[in-house]
Amino acid sequence: MSKLSPESKIRLASGHDLPQLGFGVYQTPVAEAERCVVEALNAGYRQIDSASAYRNEAPCGSAIRSMASTVPRSEVFFTSKVRPKGMSYESAKATVTSTLDETGLNYIDLMLLHAPYGGSAARKGAWRALVEAVEAGHVRSIGVSNYGVHHLRELKEHIAELEAERGGPGRGGVISVGQWEVHPWLPRPDIVSWARDNGVAVQAFCPLVRGERWDEQVLKDLAAKHGKTAAQILIRWSLQKGYSPLPKSVTTSRIKENANVFDFELDEEDMRKLETDQYAPCTWDPTTSAIDN
Repeated sequence: MSKLSPESKIRLASGHDLPQLGFGVYQTPVAEAERCVVEALNAGYRQIDSASAYRNEAPCGSAIRSMASTVPRSEVFFTSKVRPKGMSYESAKATVTSTLDETGLNYIDLMLLHAPYGGSAARKGAWRALVEAVEAGHVRSIGVSNYGVHHLRELKEHIAELEAERGGPGRGGVISVGQWEVHPWLPRPDIVSWARDNGVAVQAFCPLVRGERWDEQVLKDLAAKHGKTAAQILIRWSLQKGYSPLPKSVTTSRIKENANVFDFELDEEDMRKLETDQYAPCTWDPTTSAIDN
């Protein structure tokens, strides 16, 4: 494993680089979002993860633009997502336009389909809209969120179909990123294995399990061993697994604290202690939805 640092990045299938440590803004109030993103950028985060459904893209964009003199736009990786409700070619295309307008940014670094709802035709149409957005220069990389392996296999079929329909290899797009709830109590070995076999970077949302596991003895022991918080242990675990964790907080001290994870390392025994075969989501889990949903 190469030494991790605040500058660590993951090279995506699109050819672009994803800063490995991200900052999530799910459920961050609009009134707080700009401050939180500014504080995150000041603390060293270079990846901001939002979504159309979060309704806070505008303050995220304002923060990125206001910080441009000290943190150039080219160094900030901004992600948004197409709403799962009413997914279609038209809605995905409209979401890209809306996100650009809301944020005031010239391009979106990563656009994801937020969940695999709407049925096969809707998913294919929405993916085609993202492919076209990349070709138009509005989006740099594309991917999916909350897709199960069955949805991912279908997407590979859709990509092959789009290549045939649109003029050959590369015209169906490339899956650069997959985002899932991933942590020691939801390791998702099937999805992670598929992603790695297919060159898809894994982003881990809810890496702190919403604080629901702070009383786990293993976390207490590792935190004491390393002189770190339970949150820092979980973020470090995710980084060492090769994932891109997306911790979130609205508290200034925790925003800084969660980025302070590069001055220690979990050893093999530490990592082993955090391994489980549990399947315990702490939030919604669209990965299990039927293919025709």
